[in-house]
Amino acid sequence: MTYLLYVTGIVILALGISLTILSGLGASPFDALLVGLSESIGLTVGSWEIIIAFILIGCNALLVKQRPELFGLLTAMITGISIDTWLFLLDDFLLPIAWYSQGACFLFGLTGIGLGTALYLQSNFAAIPIDRLTLILKEWLRSSITLARSFLYLLFLILAYLFNGPIGIGTLLTVILGGVVLHYFINRVERMTRRPAGSS
Repeated sequence: MTYLLYVTGIVILALGISLTILSGLGASPFDALLVGLSESIGLTVGSWEIIIAFILIGCNALLVKQRPELFGLLTAMITGISIDTWLFLLDDFLLPIAWYSQGACFLFGLTGIGLGTALYLQSNFAAIPIDRLTLILKEWLRSSITLARSFLYLLFLILAYLFNGPIGIGTLLTVILGGVVLHYFINRVERMTRRPAGSS
């Protein structure tokens, strides 16, 4: 069950990220940064997912004063490969032009990001470094996941702007709604996967 949640969650997460990128309305601040780095410097979006993850693993280790959680790099690698795969498969197939098709593509993407993240986090196997950083900030700030996630979104929004990432109305909606959607699905997944009392 653990590995099923882990793999399913990452695949859905990667699909959600790809849909928001392809919607043309603007990706989340973090994903917009990845696209901006890819277009400005080179390499694929998934490659930058892995590179940034490696940097964040070091930052997280310093914040909690523990050894680097290298398993998080494995999750980032799987996520990066999955993003590149989805983008390759959907790039010619999915070309939303009308505003309503762009909106539908983005909303499906935002939902996929929240659901996928909640599923793989529930496995308690290895969090993507940015999600691990979200949980660290939640504890530091003694706040909700919504506030911690929104704080990180604002930080990456600035970086995405500096690298000319795809920032748009979708980016703003992600900043406003991303943490709320994640919080909603985390509660749902926790209730669905909670074992009944007395079960072995």
